[in-house]
Amino acid sequence: MCGIAGAIGALDATVIAAVRRASAAEAHRGPDAEGLWKSSDDSGPGVVLAHRRLSILDLSADGTQPMHDPKSGVVIVYNGEVYNFAALRRELEAGGASFHSKTDTEVLLHAYVRWGPEFVSRLRGMFGFALYDPRTRRLLIARDRLGIKPVYVARLRRPAGDLLFFASEVRALLATGLVEPRLDPIGLQTQLWHGFPVGPGTLVRGVRRLEAGTSLTIDLDDDLRETSHRYWTLPGASGASSDVSRLREELEASVRMRLVADVPLGVFLSGGIDSSAISALAMRGGDHAIRTFNVGFEESRYDESQHARAVARALGTEHQEIRLSQASFTGRLGDALAALDQPTFDAINTWFVSRAVRDAGITVALAGTGGDELFGGYASFRELPRLALLSRAAQLLPGSARRAIGAAITRGAFGRAGETPPQMAWAKLGEMLGARGRLLDLYQLSYALFLPGFLRQLAPGLEWSQTRAGLPLERADELDAAIAGSPTLHAVSMLELASFIGERLLPDTDAASMAVSLEVRVPLLDHRVVETLAGIDPARRFAPLGRKQLLRDLALADLDPKLFERPKQGFELPIGGWIRQELRAEIDALLTDRAACAAVGLDGDAVARLWRAYAAGAPGIYWSRPWSLFVLLWWCRRYGVAI
Repeated sequence: MCGIAGAIGALDATVIAAVRRASAAEAHRGPDAEGLWKSSDDSGPGVVLAHRRLSILDLSADGTQPMHDPKSGVVIVYNGEVYNFAALRRELEAGGASFHSKTDTEVLLHAYVRWGPEFVSRLRGMFGFALYDPRTRRLLIARDRLGIKPVYVARLRRPAGDLLFFASEVRALLATGLVEPRLDPIGLQTQLWHGFPVGPGTLVRGVRRLEAGTSLTIDLDDDLRETSHRYWTLPGASGASSDVSRLREELEASVRMRLVADVPLGVFLSGGIDSSAISALAMRGGDHAIRTFNVGFEESRYDESQHARAVARALGTEHQEIRLSQASFTGRLGDALAALDQPTFDAINTWFVSRAVRDAGITVALAGTGGDELFGGYASFRELPRLALLSRAAQLLPGSARRAIGAAITRGAFGRAGETPPQMAWAKLGEMLGARGRLLDLYQLSYALFLPGFLRQLAPGLEWSQTRAGLPLERADELDAAIAGSPTLHAVSMLELASFIGERLLPDTDAASMAVSLEVRVPLLDHRVVETLAGIDPARRFAPLGRKQLLRDLALADLDPKLFERPKQGFELPIGGWIRQELRAEIDALLTDRAACAAVGLDGDAVARLWRAYAAGAPGIYWSRPWSLFVLLWWCRRYGVAI
C-alpha cells in the first residue's frame, strides 16, 4: 500500500517542486521508499510521477517505484494490492514475458503492454494507479471497482499551459501550493448533510475524485483531453438462485487471496458476525496462525471485548486485546484529527484501532467491512421499505397535514423543542412523509445529520438547489438510475454500498489506516463476491432480516450460534460523553468562534445554539451533530481552506 502523486502537462521547475511536495505530504502512506520519474527535462510538455512505498510483497529494492518497463518505456506508480497477480503472471509468462521482481506492480506493467488499457478489467483487488505510455504519450489513471483505494485529480490553467495533478490524498494536492484552498459550495452542502463530503467533488474547489470502477486517459498531445471510461458498476439483481455453493467458493477465495503478504498480518475482531466470519475463513484458508485484535473500552456500554474473546477462543486465534481510555483518546486526539484527509465525523474510530494494531507490529489487517450492507444487517433494510409505502400513501394528504403529523409525533417523542429542535429519528418523519416514496430520498434522510430546515440556518449563504437530499444532482440521478427496477432489498443494499461504504467507510478506512502505515484489506468487498450475491434469491440472501443468516451459514456454521445471539452493536467510541468532559473546553472554544465559522460559510449563532443544546443534554441532539461541525472547522483551519 502506497501513496502516488504526479502531474501531466506543461512542466517547469515549479511543477516538479510541487509534485515533490505532494509526495512528501504522503510520506505516512509509504515510509519504506520513495521515487520520482520525469518523462523529459524540467520544462515543456511531459509527465512527472512520484511514489511512496509501503512494502508488502517483495520487500527488496526490486519493488521500488516508479517502475519502468525497459522494452516499451511504460512507467507506473501504483497504490494497492492485486490479489490475482500470480495467475496473471503465469499467463503473461506463458506468452513470453519475463519478470525481475516478485511484485504485483510489475505484473500490471506487463499486463498493460500485453492487453492495453482494457487490462484493468482483469484485475481483482484494490488499486489506484497512474501509468504513462511514451508510445502514445497518454497517461492512464484507474481505480478499483468498489473504490477502496482513492485517486484525486485537479486541473489547473496556467500561462505556460494546462496542467493536471493527481494524488492519493486531497491534502497532497493542497500541499503542491498550486491548488487553491477554497471551499467548494456543493462539497460543503454534502459535508453538512452527511458529516463527510460526497463525490465526485471534494470539499476543495477544483479537486475531484476519480469514481470507483473508472479509468481516465489524458492525452498529452491533445491539450490534455480527458477520456473517462466506467469499466464496472454495482450489479443490479441478476437472478433468483438459492444455490450458494459458488458464493461459498468466492468468499473462501477472497479471504485466502488476502492472506498473502511478506509482512505480519492480523484480523480486526469485534466479536460481531462480520469480523468473526473473516476470522473463521482466515483460520480455514491459512496455513499459519492467525492473530486477531480487539479494542475495548472502560465504558461497558461500548465494550465488546468479552464477545471478541469468546469468538477468538472458539476459533483458536492468537488474540490480543487493546484498551482505549478517555485519557489516551484525548491525549492522541490531535494525531487522529491530523490523519483525516477530508473532514469526517467517524474516521477517528478507525485511526485509534489502526494505531493500536500497527503498534503491535502488524502491517496488514483484514476487516469485516461490507457484511451489513451485503447481507441486510442494518435497520435500513426493514425500515426503508415501510417508509416508502407510508410516504407514497401520504401523497394523498396536503403538505400542511404531513408537516403537522410530523411535528406532533416529534413532540410526542422528544417533548417541547428548545432553541435547537431535535435532529434525528422521529424528528425526520415530516420530511420523510413528503418524499413521495422515493427510496433514494428516504435513504438520504435516514442518514442526514441535520434536518433541511436547520441546514439552511447553519449555512444560509449556500444555494441549496444545487443538491438533492444531500447529494450533487448528477450523483442523485446516477443512483436513481442504478436502483431502478431492482427488488427493494437489493436496492437498499446498492445504496448502502454506494453511499455508506463508498463515500464514508472506505475513504475513512484508507485515510485513517494509511496515516499509520497500515494496509487494511476488506475481503467481503471483493467484486466477485458482490457480483455473485446479486444473483442470489433475496429470500435466501436477506432473510430473516437483520440476522445475516446466509453469512453465518457460509462462514460460522462450526461455531455455537449463541455467540452471536445478542443485540447488534457497531464499533463506536464513547465520544458522546468524552466531548462533554475533558474535550468540552476545546470544542466550546471552536464552536463558539464566530470568525472560524464565518470563514467556512457557517452561521456562528446557529452553530453555538446547537452546541449549547447538546452540552445541556437537549433531546434529539446526538453527539455526531456538534462533533461533525467541530471536525469541519478544525480541518479547514489546519489546512487554510475557506470560502
